[in-house]
Amino acid sequence: MIFDTHTHYDDEAYDQDRDIVITGLRDGGVGRICNIGSTLKGARDSVMLARRYDFVIAAAGVHPDEVSELNEETFAELKELAADSRTAAIGEIGLDYHGYDIYEDKPDKETQKYWFLRQLELALELEKPVVIHSRNASEDTMEIMKEAKQRGLKNAVIHCYSYSKETAAAYLDMGFYLGIGGVLTYEGQKKLTKTVEFMPLDRILLETDCPYLTPVPIRKNRERNSSVYLSYVCDRIAEIKGLPREYIEQATWENACRFYGIVDKAAFV
Repeated sequence: MIFDTHTHYDDEAYDQDRDIVITGLRDGGVGRICNIGSTLKGARDSVMLARRYDFVIAAAGVHPDEVSELNEETFAELKELAADSRTAAIGEIGLDYHGYDIYEDKPDKETQKYWFLRQLELALELEKPVVIHSRNASEDTMEIMKEAKQRGLKNAVIHCYSYSKETAAAYLDMGFYLGIGGVLTYEGQKKLTKTVEFMPLDRILLETDCPYLTPVPIRKNRERNSSVYLSYVCDRIAEIKGLPREYIEQATWENACRFYGIVDKAAFV
């Protein structure tokens, strides 16, 4: 069975058939998922989904592009959601420096850093791992994560990893995980392929980021992504590593259970 560690089934792309899609995942070989909050509403909805389905856990956090919605009042609600028994991690949180030449209302870098640090503090307080979003912000993200690690951060995954092999090595040296998804199947992904090739198997987490980043060959049909399509990512990792696909599934399942602190590692079937 596959453990999809990063989904957004709260997204409006699933408004017409959300229950059908989620309940059908197990028939597609998916045993567990973590639904990730990107906004305060997304965090609420993620916890709601985790309460509704026994094979779903939640992560509560606010994406760097959305931190303008945070203030002391809304952050207090986020803290309550983060402390919920069905919330396994804080995320997705981090820094995103892409698009300042495109989006007029994008939060400035200092505002992003402030709320990134506040949410890391929350993770430290609750002793929960974090799901990190980092785009065009490699140096600042690394500096902040090194400090958080020194302060006792439980664990982290760098979601949709896209930086260099050297940067990956630094995160792996801190004991963190890298999230690998559909991008690995895209043509020309030499940098990511080299990272997967060299990194230890016990630090890979499978993720879709659905409805986004649909893998090849499904991508050509412009379909929204689904956890069941992680089978293509498994195949690609197996090819790169020279290992059986079943071995990849088992290892990444155990990795995800370890990361999210799940004691019962059995799949819900």
